[in-house]
Amino acid sequence: MPIRVLIADDHPVVRSGYRRLLSLEPDMDVVAECDTGEAAYQWLLDHSADVVVLDLSMPGRGGLDTLQRLRMRSPEIGVLIFSMHDTSTLVQQAFDFGATGYLSKRSAPEEFGHAVRKVAAGQRYLSADIASALACDTADLPHMQLSQREFILFQQLARGRAVKQLADDFNLSLKTVYNHQTSIYRKLGVDNAAQLMQYALQHGLLAHGAETPLAPPSVVPALTTK
Repeated sequence: MPIRVLIADDHPVVRSGYRRLLSLEPDMDVVAECDTGEAAYQWLLDHSADVVVLDLSMPGRGGLDTLQRLRMRSPEIGVLIFSMHDTSTLVQQAFDFGATGYLSKRSAPEEFGHAVRKVAAGQRYLSADIASALACDTADLPHMQLSQREFILFQQLARGRAVKQLADDFNLSLKTVYNHQTSIYRKLGVDNAAQLMQYALQHGLLAHGAETPLAPPSVVPALTTK
């Protein structure tokens, strides 16, 4: 049977390009395309796929939050992060949340099918530039002190999103989000939203819609706890 692939990326042209690339592979079938992580998650509630090709840079709750939810619900599914973001922190976060593979969008086109095939087989896959990023040691940076919940919210706040929006999106109380915000500011040594955004940009942590410290992906706390 062909490898069933779900593509989640918010750019229609990009999704079309992915589909064309995978159509060249005789053992692969793109069964769905989604423009948000939430849409991908909802589709998978009623359908099945062997591999999810997931971008980190999507509107709403973001790619890594989607990965967290997928991994908690369907631990057997292969997830290939296909992203332009290759900083060591973001790469490590993806694997902490349970990604099976990570492929840079700067990779050669022929590497895409190979990566999907490896992930479908349950094998960890890294493109060469991503492997180099992981070799960087970031353990001493302040953002490595953030919990997984805090890091997801940190990236959302650094994008300029309001506390009320985050409370609604993540089904959290306003008090909970404000408490996380206070903890984030304290751990990063910043005083306001402008400094938070500057910190995120300085360290290459804005995946425009996504999210954690170096910890095994075994049990990831749900973000939707009030």
